[in-house]
Amino acid sequence: MTGIAHLTESIARLLTARNEVCRRFFDREAPRLAGVCCSMAARFRCGGRLLAFGRGPYATDAQHVSVEFLHPVIVGKRALPAMDLSPFFDGASGSLIRPADIVMGFGAPGGDPEVAACLAAAHAKGAMTFALPGAKGDYFVEHVADDPFVHQEAIEILYHTLWESVHVFLEHEEVASEAGAASFLYPFLGSGNQAAPDLRSEVADSIRAKVREDAHLRERVAAGQASGIGEAIRAIGASVLRGGKLLIFGNGGSATDANDLAYDCLCPPGGLRPVPAVSLASEPAVLTAIANDVGIEAIFLRQIIAHARPEDTVIGISTSGGSRNLLAGLEEARRIGCTTLALLGYDGGEVVRRRLADFPIVVPCDYIPRIQEVQASIYHVMRESLGTLLDEP
Repeated sequence: MTGIAHLTESIARLLTARNEVCRRFFDREAPRLAGVCCSMAARFRCGGRLLAFGRGPYATDAQHVSVEFLHPVIVGKRALPAMDLSPFFDGASGSLIRPADIVMGFGAPGGDPEVAACLAAAHAKGAMTFALPGAKGDYFVEHVADDPFVHQEAIEILYHTLWESVHVFLEHEEVASEAGAASFLYPFLGSGNQAAPDLRSEVADSIRAKVREDAHLRERVAAGQASGIGEAIRAIGASVLRGGKLLIFGNGGSATDANDLAYDCLCPPGGLRPVPAVSLASEPAVLTAIANDVGIEAIFLRQIIAHARPEDTVIGISTSGGSRNLLAGLEEARRIGCTTLALLGYDGGEVVRRRLADFPIVVPCDYIPRIQEVQASIYHVMRESLGTLLDEP
């Protein structure tokens, strides 16, 4: 296998290379994004909904944007109507989409003709459309990056900043006087001037600042944890070569990341070698059955009992590192003898304090959207590096 020093250097380079791509894109797009956030807020005020869809790994972006808008990460923030239409988007444009809605289609860097056709039908009904990517729409992105992983990471930043900034326009008078518990959403906006005529300019500056924060976090992870990430990749590679699989799980936005990583393992882009992987967050019938009959704390535990073997790698994704169902799942994985890895935020939480992960990788931040954006960079780099490692003679 590749030496750890070489692998560490490669990981650090791959992580930080994303920064310039994202900086260029959002420096250009921030004013447009601020403008469409204002338009989205107007549609939400009039009863519009956010409807999102995609295929394959890009369906996980639709899942993610839906949960972020519908279930805000802070108590007391208004829930905005959002749905993931990916399982049936072909028929949704004719029966579900209304003129006041906001319709968001996700795809690979080259676009997706089926997604584009659905967006065109939505536009014809009067809906506001986002083509991510595409060549037509009320907002469209023709190109972010050729690398599908970097493209997807930039799109995640985009819809996180949409979610954060829409609330600025929905509540700017309230935010101007007192942001209260929601102030973490706007860490780069000054207080007391949100109602000024140049609000869009301030929001654009805020978006750029959030991208700079991501860059800073990637640099910190690259400088302090690239070696640990490399050791984790080598351990996963050894597990796969022994016949093991990856079992991946998380809650909310982290559940969509677990789904995305499982897709990336099973159907990787760019000719990477497929890796056996299962997302324990992907089956609604299983999750709701366990939650209803046993309890929410057991939704991953019961699946690990059923599926895990000692040769497997179990990966928990969390921003806090403190969810009881995550802790229970990792505890059971350790009992079985699996390799355990955790992608975490803040200080790593109970996962780190209780030493439940052989390889804890921590994004040192307390802003949930920024944690998730950098976690996406980390697991994409891990997936790319794992493929290279497994292809070595």
